[in-house]
Amino acid sequence: MRVIVTGGGTGGHIYPALAIAKGILAHQPEAEILYIGTREGMEARLVPEAGIEFAGVSGQGLPRKLSLETLKVGGKSFKALWETKQILKKFKPDLVVGTGGYVAGPVVLTAALFGIPTLLHEQNALPGITNKILTRFVRKVMVTFPESIAHFGVRRKLVLTGLPVRPEIGNISREKGAACLGLRPDCLTLLVTGGSRGARSINQAMPTVLKHLAGRKDIQVIWATGKATYQETLESLKTQGIQWQRENWRVLEYLKDMPEAMACADLFVGRAGATTLAEIMVAGKPGLLVPYPLAAENHQEFNARALEKDGAACVILDQDLTGENLWALVQGLIEKPEKLRKMAQAAQGLGQPDALNKIVKVCLDTAWK
Repeated sequence: MRVIVTGGGTGGHIYPALAIAKGILAHQPEAEILYIGTREGMEARLVPEAGIEFAGVSGQGLPRKLSLETLKVGGKSFKALWETKQILKKFKPDLVVGTGGYVAGPVVLTAALFGIPTLLHEQNALPGITNKILTRFVRKVMVTFPESIAHFGVRRKLVLTGLPVRPEIGNISREKGAACLGLRPDCLTLLVTGGSRGARSINQAMPTVLKHLAGRKDIQVIWATGKATYQETLESLKTQGIQWQRENWRVLEYLKDMPEAMACADLFVGRAGATTLAEIMVAGKPGLLVPYPLAAENHQEFNARALEKDGAACVILDQDLTGENLWALVQGLIEKPEKLRKMAQAAQGLGQPDALNKIVKVCLDTAWK
């Protein structure tokens, strides 16, 4: 079995594609996998590092306004179609799977026009433009959120699978998670993160929360500031007279033990990317979500609202985020354990821990045998 996976531009497209590739290999070790991405994108580094064969094509995201740059990007897209055609003729895939991003467009479209079985996976509650266009050409579209179904025109092609998460998520005990971070398993724990690069607005609001929690030995904090804003955050804490090196606080540049942190957390505060939300749903954690305001088509707010609608999260927009507003929301949740418990149940009810197996099954059922 020969499979091409494609997706790029952001980690939100790349990591699901890699998970699908590895899932297929786990079920069919003799399968041959080729990942097609752009030569300049993150995927050009991440895919080889993951041990998957990589082929680069031309590609660039379309500018939001019509300009000379739009014509240049269009030219790259046509070139990518020709390059993809050559790769398809040489590799002869039995299946092509796209996870979105501008590179997926020419690859999936070309494969579909050649009659090769094609699939899409949509991570967000609001589908991206590329995936909405490609829907009419592919065999099936696998979705993460039920809310995204209404945005696609051909419902008979849609399959609700969820989004693959790391196997450790949801499978580590609270005690083991707390021990890994040197914390107590019997204390209420707040987990705060804005992703690997951090979220400046969340980091600027968190010192106020810490001021209110300074005298609370019964509440633990795990706060990953992100590399880009770590030193800035520490300076801010120092300026405000906040002693952040405490036995029940962990203020970190990067949280390498996220599955363990998730295991011992009682409330998650952070952005609303699809992968993040898939993880808190599988882990069964309530969310206090601050959608990234510049995400394409505002898809993070759509993701966050999907959880909010089902009682698994509360949402505050970035423009409304202040230290006192964040503290009011945190306080309103940590002082109501029954509400936290119900939110946790709602989150777990939305989780798809078997997402990867569902996706691989669709892939195997669709591919030429």
